[in-house]
Amino acid sequence: MAQKIKPNLSLAQIINMSMGFLGIQMAFGLQNGNASRILANFGADVHQLSWFWLVAPITGLLVQPIIGHMGDNTWGLLGRRKPYFLIGAVLCAVGLVFLPNAASVTVMMGASVLLLAVIFLAMMDASINVAMEPFRALVGDMLPKHQGTLGFSVQTILIGVGAVIGSEMPNWLTKMGVSNVAPKGFVADNVIYAFYVGAAVLIVSILYTIVTTKEYSPRQFAEFSGDAVPAVRSKFSDIFTDFAKIPPLMKKLGAVQFFSWFALFTMWVFTTSALATHHFGLSPQDTDSVEFNKAGDLTGHLFGLYNLFAIPFAFLLTPIAKKIGKKETHALALFCGGLGLISMFFIKDTGMLWISMLGLGFAWASILAMPYAMLIDAIPLRKMGVYMGIFNFFIVMPQIINGVFGGPIVKNLFGNMAIDYVVVGGILMLVAAALTMFLIKEKR
Repeated sequence: MAQKIKPNLSLAQIINMSMGFLGIQMAFGLQNGNASRILANFGADVHQLSWFWLVAPITGLLVQPIIGHMGDNTWGLLGRRKPYFLIGAVLCAVGLVFLPNAASVTVMMGASVLLLAVIFLAMMDASINVAMEPFRALVGDMLPKHQGTLGFSVQTILIGVGAVIGSEMPNWLTKMGVSNVAPKGFVADNVIYAFYVGAAVLIVSILYTIVTTKEYSPRQFAEFSGDAVPAVRSKFSDIFTDFAKIPPLMKKLGAVQFFSWFALFTMWVFTTSALATHHFGLSPQDTDSVEFNKAGDLTGHLFGLYNLFAIPFAFLLTPIAKKIGKKETHALALFCGGLGLISMFFIKDTGMLWISMLGLGFAWASILAMPYAMLIDAIPLRKMGVYMGIFNFFIVMPQIINGVFGGPIVKNLFGNMAIDYVVVGGILMLVAAALTMFLIKEKR
């Protein structure tokens, strides 16, 4: 059977199929900017934060390959990937509502507030992973390979918009008069209401993608693969076989991802504590004062900034990659991101920290797009979901390792001064940039 070529999709179609990422990343932005703050409000010490954050990469490690495999073998009324969008969105919205209210739920149930908070955080993370992985696979499903960079760049733009809204929402609510101070052991109202808004936006954006996007049928996928008949559904145990057969390019990109995401996890977990101690002059034990909550709001603002800066960089990724190459573009972006993290130590004026976020915005835009744009050329179409899930291993493993050892390192090596560990993250991002140049061989 002659192999058919996938038709090009219009920009509007690519935006429609990626719109759900806006809601997912708003939820992710709310979590990244506020989870450490919420856990600190509930009584967690700074050296414990990375342990509580372990639920995120562990759920990703377990969920994404399974969801990818199931998506590759799902052909229902909603399509191939869309059922998982919907399930993940509903469960994540529930987690968004309950995580900042864990203290109130504890009063009714008599359970440990930190235990409940971690359970709700795990619920959010698992659900985000259920919804997120199919969006990556959907680009490989729907777009011809030459549109891959464009597809992932559009996703990056929508991710940036969602993350900006999610990161800035508590700060915006504070400026609107909503309190950012809460009684000891509870979460401030501006954070709680921001999570409610995030839950609503998540549901609406996912439903928009489901309604406006029609996936290809099994017969069409067979035609695009050159098969005479639709592919036979693979067994669950085939995940392990697929893992053993991962393409060499994936292994090399995996090394780059390891150091990149180790650095990102460091930033997400420890920025609030780093700002509180290094820039606001607070003690590591001060987690209830007005100044600490200002540091929390500033963290959300800075995270919003790097996501905002990522949007124009996402527009530039395709022309830059055409000019100098994909791997060169990615290496340059990681280099700028590493310098951004390191510069946070030297920039004492909080009003100038936007300079640090500029470099991180370039890195974040590239991390969300370029590795996947390089990878899809090496992945068979009918295995797109499971291999995207397996690729996630190289994202979550550094976070798990960092989560286990990061807290003790900050406590015992750096005396609870988290800014020093943020600098370590910047150095490791520079390592990722070097590996990109030396390991990746790109066909031009």
